[in-house]
Amino acid sequence: MSQEEFAELLEISVDFLSLIERGINAPSFENLEVFAAQLGVPASELFTFDVGTDRIESRQVPPGIG
Repeated sequence: MSQEEFAELLEISVDFLSLIERGINAPSFENLEVFAAQLGVPASELFTFDVGTDRIESRQVPPGIG
């Protein structure tokens, strides 16, 4: 999916999407609700940052930490 298609799906401009991606601007809570609805996920999913078990298990932790 292109950035243009994704912005259209989220009902925002490509410029605004770019600002969000770069951390320059943040969407409102209302925007987040629209994003979640358009993506077919609960809004809480937008705040879930699972890195996956493979990355966690393969990471080396220095002795005395963790």
